Amino acid sequence: MASADLRQELDCSICLNIYTDPVNLRCGHNFCRVCIDCVLDTQERSGGYSCPECREEFRDRPVLHRNITLRNIVEAFRSTQPDQETGIFCTYCIHSLVPAVKSCLMCEASLCNDHLRVHSKSPEHVLTDPTTSMENRKCSIHKKILEYYCTEDSACICVSCRLDGEHRGHKVETLDEASEKKIQKLRNVLQKLITNKEETERRVQSLQERKRKVVEKAAGITEEVLALFGDFRRQLEDLESKVLSEIYRQEERLSLSLCDLIHQLEIKEEDLSRKMEDIEELCNMTDPLTVLQESDTGDLCDTEEGDNEDRERHDRLLHDGGDLDVAKISHTLHTGLSDMIKGVHVSFNIQEDILLDVNTAHNNLQISDDMKTASRSDIKQNRPETPERFQDYFQVLSSQRFSSGQRCWEVDVRQSKRWAVGMCYPSIERRGEPSVMEFNNKTWSFRSINDQCSAMHNRKETRLTGKISSNRVRIYVDYEAGQISFYDLCDPIRHLHTFTATFTEPLHAALAVGEGCITIYGEN
Repeated sequence: MASADLRQELDCSICLNIYTDPVNLRCGHNFCRVCIDCVLDTQERSGGYSCPECREEFRDRPVLHRNITLRNIVEAFRSTQPDQETGIFCTYCIHSLVPAVKSCLMCEASLCNDHLRVHSKSPEHVLTDPTTSMENRKCSIHKKILEYYCTEDSACICVSCRLDGEHRGHKVETLDEASEKKIQKLRNVLQKLITNKEETERRVQSLQERKRKVVEKAAGITEEVLALFGDFRRQLEDLESKVLSEIYRQEERLSLSLCDLIHQLEIKEEDLSRKMEDIEELCNMTDPLTVLQESDTGDLCDTEEGDNEDRERHDRLLHDGGDLDVAKISHTLHTGLSDMIKGVHVSFNIQEDILLDVNTAHNNLQISDDMKTASRSDIKQNRPETPERFQDYFQVLSSQRFSSGQRCWEVDVRQSKRWAVGMCYPSIERRGEPSVMEFNNKTWSFRSINDQCSAMHNRKETRLTGKISSNRVRIYVDYEAGQISFYDLCDPIRHLHTFTATFTEPLHAALAVGEGCITIYGEN
């Protein structure tokens, strides 16, 4: 009864068979590794995970932990149930199938408990666990039971092989001794295999975690791309409307001028036709007195009136200014497309994980434990005065420096009304006015003072209209191209300013905090 109860406790609730490679979940329930993996794979497609036993839910795919103790119990239980595993029955119970408990190598028979009690107890009757391969346990030459192991030939031998046969004089061990040594060796190998398997499982889990992150990231990027193309289409429609409006405006302006001149020329043409008819009529008269006495002939003969002015206007509309301004239309189109492409470039630039260097921070700047936030403090920080530290202005540099490639990072400025962000050379002064980010030629910065924004380099200021509406500023650096650009992360992203330079030193990210705090961000 106790064995049956134990057997039930060792059954997997999924496959209803005895555990195979048992593992457990965080809730404590055990399953066969293959069984629970199949269940979790099915749950993954539905978007949630839970224990099949108690229904406890997990936000992420649960990590499976091997239950070594339960595995050892299962193996021990299996070893106590050989009759059920082998199906070996008593040779002498001919009327029913009674499981054997022992096999006699001498008699080459298997025995149940009843027949074992009456079996011979003499030493030559060697009893073993039930087996069907008793011939394999006897010497093929002497037909005696194999009792020894020849270490020189790696062979199991009988007593006759040891005393009189080909193994005479060889070093031998009893089967139990040799078996124990081999088992110990196998256990050592097994332990190494277990360690290797556990390492392999950890690698598989780490790869599965990486795969999950790749899938999540791909989904996120897909969403960004779809949003980007939606925005792209809207911008294209707006740009199309803008370019077509410019074309229509130019067409309308020119058409009005041309129509006005055409109308005036048509009136002049009618006047000329009338004069031609009057002149022809005079020319056809035969009475000289009538011809000479006809009044207003001077007006008929004046053919130059307004000709020069009309001709100049005609030539101007036909040649000098009488065409569409294709260059302006092209500029409008190309500028719009360029801004769109620049927005795409910034949106998909890989962000850099930026950390602040506390060794450069002014002693009234408090740096957070994660090296991401710089806060203006009235309490002086107890840091050593070093050549790297800013002494007079509330500034800090990044610990990373960049001397190639493209970089992108962001700052959250919502908790500060006076701040500056940018890039600078490591050779920037750390004392006095030359150390101020905006007042030297080694820093390219963007600052905001009470929502008044401007780009600053070497005391040269470029003021911008409007404040930072998103409270987040993106800084993009292309070292080889010599560009540092700033963007307001509103929707859509707004380009603020771009510096162009030839960089001669590595670049550090730089922050200045006039009040409050600002936080730096990058992709981990």
